[in-house]
Amino acid sequence: MQKRKFGKSNLEVSALGLGCMGMSFSYGPPKDKQEMISLLRTSVERGITFFDTAEVYGPFTNEELVGEALSPLRDQVVIATKFGFNLNPDGSPGWQGLNSRPERIKQVADASLKRLKIDAIDLFYQHRVDPDVPIEDVAGAVKDLIREGKVKHFGLSEAGAKTIRRAHAVQPVTAVQSEYSLWFRRPEEEILLTLEELGIGFVPYSPLGKGFLTGKIDENTTLDSSDFRNTLPRFTPEARRANQALVDLLGAIAARKKATPAQIALAWLLAQKPWMVPIPGTTKLHRLDENIGATAVELTPDDLRDIEIAASKITVQGARYPERLEQMTGR
Repeated sequence: MQKRKFGKSNLEVSALGLGCMGMSFSYGPPKDKQEMISLLRTSVERGITFFDTAEVYGPFTNEELVGEALSPLRDQVVIATKFGFNLNPDGSPGWQGLNSRPERIKQVADASLKRLKIDAIDLFYQHRVDPDVPIEDVAGAVKDLIREGKVKHFGLSEAGAKTIRRAHAVQPVTAVQSEYSLWFRRPEEEILLTLEELGIGFVPYSPLGKGFLTGKIDENTTLDSSDFRNTLPRFTPEARRANQALVDLLGAIAARKKATPAQIALAWLLAQKPWMVPIPGTTKLHRLDENIGATAVELTPDDLRDIEIAASKITVQGARYPERLEQMTGR
């Protein structure tokens, strides 16, 4: 597995990371713990060194899973987790709004360190920008944690360009995480240019369109009642039918390159910038191997141009989030 560096930082990780959320949260019922521990450890054997979690995934259970699985391999892995929500007091899934007050950030850091069984968080993201707390205060709190040795690097998730600049002026931002794939390309409008200018890495989450770009989901697919994709406008049967054209495009290129649609979608991201590290999530070993296989797929300039021309003729239908969640992005 090739390695990549996040911008001007000294943080180096595998070219592909692993999003761990779906093992415990959001995509149907939590998966078997021992199976997920095995999958996490196998992914390290396969060369993956970058793992993404958050306190809100569960809540808490995903960090506990990652901690149990990876603490014996601590010297081989980079673990990213996140702060920024007020969780439900009864411990049930979900949250009660945003909270990035400095004292809350420090509480979350201490609790996450225990659950992850580590003495320093490699990359600590603000999960969503809190409009009630100046980003300078957030960056300052993380700067304190870095000074104390509890955190190594500062990150932002779904932040707008102005916020990234303001935060970076207080504490250098190592990486920004936002949704990015062939079916959601908004980061190209402003974010990627800002990151390139400032020397900040980029972590595309949902690089496979929450599973849709794999070609394994169509308008007739029934998702588990607890799967959060049921709440997303882009996953209505009508939107899935309309967006099938994008999957068909990936399938056609995949056939030409002797790859799978998922591998083409990931290879396209890897070809965009050398400081970009996608984090596809999976709970299945054969999918993990398929995703890793994307790092060996080489898209030529002609391939990339063909994808660009074909994709430009496809208008993706449906918002990616319900309005309440969409309002939390791009601040």
